[in-house]
Amino acid sequence: MLRLFRVLGKRGRITIPYEIRQRIGFRYNDVLSFTQQDDGSVVVRKEKICDNCNEFAEEYEENYTLEDFLDSLSEKEQRNALLHLFSAVGRKAETLNRR
Repeated sequence: MLRLFRVLGKRGRITIPYEIRQRIGFRYNDVLSFTQQDDGSVVVRKEKICDNCNEFAEEYEENYTLEDFLDSLSEKEQRNALLHLFSAVGRKAETLNRR
């Protein structure tokens, strides 16, 4: 298990160490969720934003960002995508609060 330390900045920002980003496959503009565990630890997960992303992977360049993706959607699709992400985060928070 790899264990690295970073200092939390005054604005609550932290840089995920390069070694971790490479091992897990975190990339620029990935959507990450943070889940607090009962023991006080935090689990960071890379969230999936579409079910068939691999089908479209070859169509887009490597640095295609979440913002680019959202801009390519209609206004209604953007709203639905964001509501889905926020509701998923809300459900996770409710589950944690019930523990």
